[in-house]
Amino acid sequence: MSTNSKEMLKLIDLKPVSSRIDYEVLETFQCNGYRRELIQYFIHGRKNTAFLLLPDGEGKHPAVLINHQHNRERNLGKSEVCGLAGNHLQAFGPALAERGFVVIAPDSLCFEDRRVNASGINKNDEDDDWQHFLTMCYGILTGQTLAKTVIEDAMGAISVLNGLDCVDYNKIGCLGHSYGGNTTIYLTAFDKRIHYACASGSAATFRNRIKNNVGIEMASVIPNFMRYYDIDDVVCEICPTKFLIVSATEDKYSKDAMDIYKKAEKEYIKCNAGQQISIKQYEGGHALTSERFNYIVDWIIEAAK
Repeated sequence: MSTNSKEMLKLIDLKPVSSRIDYEVLETFQCNGYRRELIQYFIHGRKNTAFLLLPDGEGKHPAVLINHQHNRERNLGKSEVCGLAGNHLQAFGPALAERGFVVIAPDSLCFEDRRVNASGINKNDEDDDWQHFLTMCYGILTGQTLAKTVIEDAMGAISVLNGLDCVDYNKIGCLGHSYGGNTTIYLTAFDKRIHYACASGSAATFRNRIKNNVGIEMASVIPNFMRYYDIDDVVCEICPTKFLIVSATEDKYSKDAMDIYKKAEKEYIKCNAGQQISIKQYEGGHALTSERFNYIVDWIIEAAK
């Protein structure tokens, strides 16, 4: 682990997570080519909820953690990426499970079943906003920032995968769009159990966001982080893990993605791993398109080989 990575861990105050985590199955559904389980497990005393998609058939499978988006729809977390609600272009879970991947799709804190004021996919927009804001404020006051919780919880999801006999531990990856992409970037920088990852619509430095008056998601607010580091520095710490950045020309949330890529590429080249990092840039805005969705799915399948 590099000096920068160690210092970032101190700034965020990340605590170690068990390498394997057991879970309880609450419900089971048979789907087309895979079984969907609603599970719960605990990370540092916090109850986490997720869908676990288990392909039909014996043997070892590649596995992927899918970090859901934000989109100011806190009623949608794991259900959207598993194709049960919301935008079908977020449904990476079924697309990968049908192709033989074990998939874990957890709710991030303050989303879907991890809301203080509600659960399930029923909307409660105004109160959802307020409760999320309060959680950020309480976390800053107590030292348990949203960033710390979200990253630790994502590490815990990897530990769930790492405890499954049906998973090939050398083929564990992760992906996410927007808010999920932010989580993917931090997680992949600090958790070297991940062998490949894709972050979509999320590669933008804090300095670029501040310069262009672009919002910063509450789970990205890490006190004093910008005194020393920025997102491009975090992406450099992903080296030498196989990593794809997906961005778009008119997407303010991945505005300087190419600059981030070029800086990280230099780090990869130093490690003789230049072929391990790539960027795919599209014309258009922030929202996923069918073209981008299919590219990401195909890239994940190829990366797992």
